[in-house]
Amino acid sequence: MLEDAAGIRRVVIACGYVDLRQGIDGLSMIIGDRYHQNPFEKGTLFLFCGRRSDRIKGLLWMGDGFLQLYKRLEAGSLSWPRTSEEAVDLTEEQFRYLMMGLNPLNPKVREVTPQKPTCSLCKT
Repeated sequence: MLEDAAGIRRVVIACGYVDLRQGIDGLSMIIGDRYHQNPFEKGTLFLFCGRRSDRIKGLLWMGDGFLQLYKRLEAGSLSWPRTSEEAVDLTEEQFRYLMMGLNPLNPKVREVTPQKPTCSLCKT
């Protein structure tokens, strides 16, 4: 997985909205100015999400340069925490939740009430 190949030790998500048209320089300035974190911290993956919750960008300092990652979902959307303008550290489990499309800070599986059967063979 990417964590092993890139040496990721820490994952930080930028809660709220970020303009994903930003490149490496713009995202690194957001990390420093808005979230008061060091974008040059080796092994820290910073994740950003725009208003269309179907894509995320990541920024990772590799020690000799930045690696910029981009993920676009073909179907569905990510459940991204939008309540605050802060950066939040994720555990490995929370990172997996995020990649599955769940809100990593509040992963909930909705309970569904099944409807009554509608086919004539299913009626009792």
